[in-house]
Formats: sequence, C-alpha cells, structure tokens
Amino acid sequence: MRKIEKKYTNGEITVLWKPYLCNHSAICLNGLPKVFDIFSRPWIKMDAAPTDKIKHVVDACPTKALSWYANNEEINHTLDSEEIKTDKTTIVTLIKDGPVQVSGSFMLINENDDPIPTEDTISLCRCGKSTHLPFCDGSHLIPNR
Repeated sequence: MRKIEKKYTNGEITVLWKPYLCNHSAICLNGLPKVFDIFSRPWIKMDAAPTDKIKHVVDACPTKALSWYANNEEINHTLDSEEIKTDKTTIVTLIKDGPVQVSGSFMLINENDDPIPTEDTISLCRCGKSTHLPFCDGSHLIPNR
C-alpha cells in the first residue's frame, strides 16, 4: 500500500494526514464538517475553523491518520512515539459498520507467510469491498461498490 502523507496548514499549525491509517470513522467529518469536507479539494480547509477546534478534532482521531504540530515547534502532538514503541499490548477493535482496527505491537503475515509492512495502527477490511485488501479503504461507505 502506498504511504501517501499530506500536510495542510493555517500558519499556526500543520495537520498531517496519513490516509493509509484511516479507518473512516468520520470523527473528523462529524466534528468539523466545514474543515473536513470529502467532497472538496483540498478536503481539509484549515481556514474554516479556529485552530483550537481543529486541534481538538484531530486529537480525537482514533487511528492517528490525522495529527498536528505547531508550525514553530515541529512536534507531533497526537502521536506519542515513545509510548507506542514500548507498548506491548495489542488492541483489536471492531468498528461498527466498518473495519477491524488493530493497534499496538503486532505482525501482519500474508497467505505466503511473508510479513506485510504496517504502521502501529491499521484498519483491516471486513466487507471485502476494499481495493487495497487486506486494508480498509472506505469502500464500505460507497453504495453499490
């Protein structure tokens, strides 16, 4: 899976988006629909809400597909990498009408017993509609797909 990362800034903060981590829980879309609009390009409109509201919604992202840092600090405030590196717990969460989210310390093995490179949190497709199996790409949200 291609690991695209995109940055969006309003001058105060930069939001980093890692779509390959997204499980399409829509917390961002529901939290600030004027900022996070999947029908627009770019889909993140950093000038559509105050910085503190954007930070609050980004911090709520369950997979950390969205994170942010202050432009003068270059620190990612939503991803505590030391905690993730030392955490030996694996958490498997079934997302209602969505994918299986796996986070923590784990290894994903394909049908040929080869490891599949992953991040610390992944979303696995449960519906079989994804074009990036075994990972969820949000196809379950698109009718007749």
